[in-house]
Parts: sequence; C-alpha cells; structure tokens
Amino acid sequence: MSKNSYSRLLKCLTVTSIAALLVACGGGDSGGSASTGSLSLSVADAPVDMADKVVVEFTGVELKHSDGDRIIFDFTKESDGVEPDGPCVVDPTACQIDLLTLTDGASEFLLKDEVVPSGKYSWARLLVNAELGVRDSYIVIGGMEYEMIVPSGAESGLKLNSGFVVPAGGKADFTIDFDLRKSVNNPEGLTYMDVDVYKLRPTLRTVDNAKVGALIGSVDSALITAECSGAVYVFDAGATPDDVDGDDGDPVTSTRLADDYSYKVPFLAEGDYVAAFTCDADMDEAGIDDAVEFSSVAPVTITAGDDTIQNFPPAP
Repeated sequence: MSKNSYSRLLKCLTVTSIAALLVACGGGDSGGSASTGSLSLSVADAPVDMADKVVVEFTGVELKHSDGDRIIFDFTKESDGVEPDGPCVVDPTACQIDLLTLTDGASEFLLKDEVVPSGKYSWARLLVNAELGVRDSYIVIGGMEYEMIVPSGAESGLKLNSGFVVPAGGKADFTIDFDLRKSVNNPEGLTYMDVDVYKLRPTLRTVDNAKVGALIGSVDSALITAECSGAVYVFDAGATPDDVDGDDGDPVTSTRLADDYSYKVPFLAEGDYVAAFTCDADMDEAGIDDAVEFSSVAPVTITAGDDTIQNFPPAP
C-alpha cells in the first residue's frame, strides 16, 4: 500500500482505541500489513416525471465492517482546510447532486477506488443534509424550487442494509439507484412557510456493476397516444405490471421514453424480468394506487455485461 493510501485509511477508520486501530490495520509489533481492497460507490437515478431537478446534498459515506469497525468518508473537510475524502466535493462544503442528470446509465461517484479493509461489510450509509429553511436538498417543479426533506436522513443517513464484500487485493464497484418515481411525494399537503414541502423517501437499489446489464429498445408510434407520458417499467419475473403504490408488486425500476421513442433501463442485475410500456407514467404517484394502464408487456432476460433489446410491441 502506498504511503498516501495508508494515511487515508488511518484517517477514515473510526475506532475506540489505538490498540484496536493497530489490530484493524495490521500494525504493531507483528510486522503484518493490512488486508485491503478498493471500493467505488456511485449514485444513479430512475427518473420521475413531475420534477425538473431533484438535488440531494451528500456530506459523506459511512461503512460498517462485519468485524465491528466503522469507516467514515467525510465530504465536508475542505471547509476546514483539510483534503476531503472521495471525489464528491463542491462549493466546497458538501456534495450537491441533481439526481435527474443521472439517467440512462449515467452515474456520479461518491467514492472512487478508495482503499478499505477487505472482507464483509454489514451495511453502508449515505450521509445527507436536508434541513428545513436551508438550501441544501431541494426539488424544482415547473421552474419553482421547493424544500425537500429526507425523513431521518440528516440524523441517521440513508442506510443500505444489503451487505457486500470487498475482495482482498481486488475491487468492489457498486451503483446505488435512487428510483425517484418511488421516492418523491408531497404527503397530505405538507408545507413550510406556506410553501409545499416534498419528502424524499428513497427506495435504494444497490447493484454490483460486474453483474449488471441493460434493457434497451424502442416503442412503435402506434402505441403512443395523443398526450402520452411514456415509460418502460421493469418487474420481477412472473409479476403482473402495476403502478408504484408501495406494495410487493412495485416495479424493480423504470425509465422515461426519449423523444425518439427509444428507452434504456441500465443497472439491471442478471436474471429474468417482465418489462411493460405505459403512456400513463405522469399519473403514477408514489405510495398511491393509481389507474396506470400498460399497453404492452414482454418477458425479458438480462445477461451481465450485455444490452438486451426489447421493442414494444414484442415481435410475434
């Protein structure tokens, strides 16, 4: 390990004693060296129709190793004259990302090739700022900017409960899909200073970039209605296509139709799915049972590293 990488690792480990630090990092009299790998975490989005921007302010990432150690990457250190952890730094006190710019396979690094102890991790937590009266996380709808809060986000972060492994001497590379169609709403007319406040309750889907493929294709103009808000939804195999209403039948993810009626659903884990096209995407509000109709449905199989083509309607 290089001197800079070793210093970075020491800086990020949260421990209760010097002795624990030495054990975790392979230091002390034993002369051993830490068993490490590299970790990259990116964020991406399955888009929502209602918004022009959905900006989330990230302040860091916390990792929980299965042996008990916690590792914290802090994006705010530059404000204190200290080099921040990770590539995600702006303004220069935190990292604001417009998630709506991260569609169709685009993503933004939160961590990139960071050296961490290898082994199993129990969870990761995305630390965010979302405080009322402060321009940190916000949403823009119809050109107007509104407050956006993340319930429990400022206190406990956005926790990813699925574990993962960083191989010794290898690389782990994951993408976190926010899926805003499932996540953003204005419940019961919530307001602040007589202005609507939107809640972001992220439905976070984490995928291993070494094990994903994409679904691509186009929709025949015959399926496009006069005022079509077109989208392709992807469901687990065997599911009956339905809107996003918070139950077990919700889609895995979705994407909007481009102006030329093409689409791309990236970051799908290898396996079997059901894809469905609808012109009613603008009617689909998270957590509410809406009358979304799907005019064309097809089974699809995703292979890691490949683009699977599925046009609508399916070929006979």
